[in-house]
Amino acid sequence: MTKARLLRLSVVLVSIFMILLIIVYWDNVGTAHFYLHTSFSRPRSPGAIEAAEDWEALPDVDEFLAKLLSSSLKQNSSIPRKTEQLLVQGSNKPVVSNLEENVRGYDWSTHKDRNSLDQEKLQVERQRTLREFCANSSFTFPTKERSFDDIPNYELNHLIVDDRHGIIYCYVPKVACTNWKRVMIVLSESLLDQGVPYRNPLDIPREHVHNTSTHLTFNKFWRRYGKFSRHLMKIKLKKYTKFLFVRDPFVRLISAFRSKFELENEDFYRRFAIPMLKLYSNHTNLPTSVSEAFGAGLKVSFSDFIQYLLDPRTEKMAPFNEHWRQVYRLCHPCQIDYDFIGKLETLDEDAAYLLQLLKVDRLLRFPPSYRNRTASSWEDNWFAKIPLAWRQQLYKLYEADFVLFGYPKPENLLKD
Repeated sequence: MTKARLLRLSVVLVSIFMILLIIVYWDNVGTAHFYLHTSFSRPRSPGAIEAAEDWEALPDVDEFLAKLLSSSLKQNSSIPRKTEQLLVQGSNKPVVSNLEENVRGYDWSTHKDRNSLDQEKLQVERQRTLREFCANSSFTFPTKERSFDDIPNYELNHLIVDDRHGIIYCYVPKVACTNWKRVMIVLSESLLDQGVPYRNPLDIPREHVHNTSTHLTFNKFWRRYGKFSRHLMKIKLKKYTKFLFVRDPFVRLISAFRSKFELENEDFYRRFAIPMLKLYSNHTNLPTSVSEAFGAGLKVSFSDFIQYLLDPRTEKMAPFNEHWRQVYRLCHPCQIDYDFIGKLETLDEDAAYLLQLLKVDRLLRFPPSYRNRTASSWEDNWFAKIPLAWRQQLYKLYEADFVLFGYPKPENLLKD
């Protein structure tokens, strides 16, 4: 009888040990092997992000996993990082194979003439604004009051994790996300070219950049870690450096319209343009291909696009496409305490400062931005033919993004 009990106890202990091994070593560059050398994160005391002992109090399971991962960190602290020894020089020219990139072109100027921003104060102000409005009970919007545990896994698919450097990036389409994804691929070494990790972000083909299998995102944690997935997410959210980049919401909509409906895009034509043309322009018997439609002069107008966004049937059919979905729905800024908030309007300065803070500026440069970037000065022209009532409804739809990220209310568009 005693032997049987000992055998059962042994099986239980071995099972627990195997589960812990799986948690630590599941990924080939898993949590046990991340290299935390960033210079800032929560808590904000100097060097806090590098000291696993300083983690804040967590629930029992989280605390246990945190201690386990801390032990692994200490064991791996002496592992050399060959990537840090390499200073990657940017190419002299971009390799442009995508129509959108051909149309827009690259801006390879160094912008040395720009006045340097007081980035530290800028970040304090942006984070203060975000936290104040998240805490303001009189300012409400959908999903604001839910907790992180209430967010379903499928809504966490925009949070890209780099365990090698302890970074989490929430990508927002139409806010330089292609190049930030390229940066994350280089840092995490998640994609190989002939057996060697990419070193220059611009060498990574666009089709690989947006392939969901390329990136480790939070929504994949359930398949990897099962019931421990939320605990590990919370640990990484506390320990890793979290950043996102945002943009004036109305300008982002203009940019999304330009790239998805003014350029030939077969997928967006079939999924969105055909229904819009039928519903709002009374077209029937539309061509099945975008090239035929463009050849016949059949294009979605900006007015069609705005009607589509305001139509209550749109959200009933499916959530907004990520290219025009609100940032608060993509990145959950009231549930996740971001360490860095960048803006497309100050992309060059913000990107350079962030790479310095992450201590990866010796590894790579942020790729150059596009020429002729959609500008806020274009808003008046784009919205000139949009009825005032529609503009006011559209503002209410995106108001949370304006307020949370400190963008001024476009009064000139919202009044006669």
